[in-house]
Amino acid sequence: MDFIEQKRHKELANPSSFYRLVYSEIEEVGWERLVRFGGDLEFLSFRITDKKGRVHIMEIQLDKTYPQKPPSVSAEVPYIFNVKWSVKSRLKDLVQQFREHLEKLQEFWSTLEDIDHSLCVTNKKKLSRATTCRQIDMGNDCSIMLSINARDPRSLPECRFMGSGPVVNPVRKLWLRNNKRWYDLESA
Repeated sequence: MDFIEQKRHKELANPSSFYRLVYSEIEEVGWERLVRFGGDLEFLSFRITDKKGRVHIMEIQLDKTYPQKPPSVSAEVPYIFNVKWSVKSRLKDLVQQFREHLEKLQEFWSTLEDIDHSLCVTNKKKLSRATTCRQIDMGNDCSIMLSINARDPRSLPECRFMGSGPVVNPVRKLWLRNNKRWYDLESA
């Protein structure tokens, strides 16, 4: 451990040092972004707005040994990023990593928004930004469940056809016959 790390480690042995550290790091992120926090400051929740104006809540769980042990992060996203952490890292670094992760998900969310606006999606009220599936009502008590790959939203979605065979089978056959064209359209 270098001198700075040793000094920081000694300071954190005192519980009030933990609180001072967390308060100072909240200050760096911005108090206006803080949504909630636990009385012991081991739980923090920040409001983060992405480049498209979508608001996300980032929840951070701190251990009393923070910053020696990396915080854990949760959010309403389809998958969480791998936290890059060292004892010199700060909450603002974690927020920046989250922002970068949100940037990677922009195309995914735009794809889902296009689906939501152009197709008859069922259960819209139950959807979240973490949901990668959309159920499309086809009528006649039939639907298609689309699963969008969050890491590659332009790839061919997985489709499950639900409903009575006589209604769904022709659509399924049409899908199987034409799904190869998906990649032709992408490369064009």
